[in-house]
Amino acid sequence: MQIQGSIALVTGANRGIGRSYVQALLDRGAAKVYAAARDTASLSFNDPRVVPLKLDVADAAQVAAAAKAAPDVTLLINNAGVIFGGELLRDGVVEDARKEIEVNYLAPLALAQAFAPALKASKGGLVNVLSMLAKVAARGAVTYSASKAAGLLLNTALRAEFAPHGVSVVAVLPVQVETDMGKGLPEPRLTPEEVVAETLDALENGTDEVFPGVLTKNALAGFTADPKGFQAMLLGAGAH
Repeated sequence: MQIQGSIALVTGANRGIGRSYVQALLDRGAAKVYAAARDTASLSFNDPRVVPLKLDVADAAQVAAAAKAAPDVTLLINNAGVIFGGELLRDGVVEDARKEIEVNYLAPLALAQAFAPALKASKGGLVNVLSMLAKVAARGAVTYSASKAAGLLLNTALRAEFAPHGVSVVAVLPVQVETDMGKGLPEPRLTPEEVVAETLDALENGTDEVFPGVLTKNALAGFTADPKGFQAMLLGAGAH
């Protein structure tokens, strides 16, 4: 699909990768961008094409309201996400995992369902921002990895569901990114701009999966060459 003239909705648009998506869409000629966040006061864009939209992606009523408020969307970018770090069997892990599944997996499904009529009518696009950890579990982020793996399988199914309607569906799987969420991850880190630029290029070029930046491509190469070894490295001694 073409970014020029598109009407996009970006979740988690107030910071990090989401904010970069909004700016890049504007730079590439989007006609309108709905910038969605739980607190619209946290949105600060000085462009009349930006429409602030209150949206907690885990709130079914707010998802339904967003679909009614933005019926002209041609591009949906499911960017909002959450991660709770820590050891796998720590106290509270089930509650944290439930929140990760809610935001990282069920919310993209709910949004895809809510905006399906608009996307089908416009033969538009759907982007799901996932993680390289959708393919491999990392110590300290296993439940997050599981939620993103669910998101990756969902993305595959959504691509098949939308294909007869001419809707492009793209999965984005970066390694660590320089954001508030990723600031505790090892350096070096990708910039949000790297992730966003390759995503939008993929949309326009018809690419299904994006592994942005040299860091991600190197990680993918290592995983592809030796999946078990790569997994063992990320989980530590005793992984198999």
